[in-house]
Amino acid sequence: MTTAGRFAPSPSGTLHVGNLRTALLAWLFARTTGRTFRIRMENLDRTALGADTRQLADLAALGIDWDEPVIYQTDRLDMYRSVIAELTDAGETFECFCTRREILEAPSAPHAPEGAYPGTCRELTTAQRAEKIAAGRPPAIRLRSAITEFTVIDTQLGEYTGMVDDFVICRGDGTPAYNLAVVVDDAAQGVDQVVRGDDLLSSAPRQAYLATRLGYRPPGYSHVPMVLNDKGIRLSKRDGAITLEDLAAEGVTTTTVLSRLAESLGLADHDEIVDTATLAARFDSASLPRDPWIITPDVWA
Repeated sequence: MTTAGRFAPSPSGTLHVGNLRTALLAWLFARTTGRTFRIRMENLDRTALGADTRQLADLAALGIDWDEPVIYQTDRLDMYRSVIAELTDAGETFECFCTRREILEAPSAPHAPEGAYPGTCRELTTAQRAEKIAAGRPPAIRLRSAITEFTVIDTQLGEYTGMVDDFVICRGDGTPAYNLAVVVDDAAQGVDQVVRGDDLLSSAPRQAYLATRLGYRPPGYSHVPMVLNDKGIRLSKRDGAITLEDLAAEGVTTTTVLSRLAESLGLADHDEIVDTATLAARFDSASLPRDPWIITPDVWA
């Protein structure tokens, strides 16, 4: 199978410049290493009508291309459920009836990592499960983990060891969980290179561990610095003009946006007009900045 990189947005709204910067980096990593580049819409949760079309248009406007088809997770529910069933049939899962509040308030097991699932429902008897189901509690399904931590190697951050607990692979409403869907999708699409924001680093050990449990080879990871506002907080709508549409309304062209993104990555001089082909020719992942890019009010001037 052809190896691939990917960009996997949630179509819940318009991409902001932080999302676009990560997409550009994912594209650069893939295209400069001879990989295909996939787009996957992670739409198992809340979505906004037409957001996927706008996101694809914004990527194309910057010069980011991709290899068809665009994948939608809601088209792959049968695949996820098949994997969940296989794990369950093998005795590698258990039903969990805990609410989030109960998990937060439950005492942790001795020596368990901070924030780990405390194992409340791990050894429920058949009678106890039946009682909870009769009380109207729909269960989530958790992976019965055999370890408490797992190590991944990140090209940008080095060795990272993170918590692996009995994490949810199917929610109580029957929706396959993100941590399962992303692993199944990456394997199915030949994705062996995952480039994403460093806010997602803590999820990599769980996902890599699940990949090994399913017999997949975990992808390589490159977690890149985020884009923050001038208060050091991740970008949000309250930060004003941070989408291509909003910036265009203020007279900032897509060409300028690409130039500033490239400048923030050390790939262009201030106000230099560049295109993605030029950036690919200059790209060196070892030279990328390791600190967040801080968006200040005058960054587009």
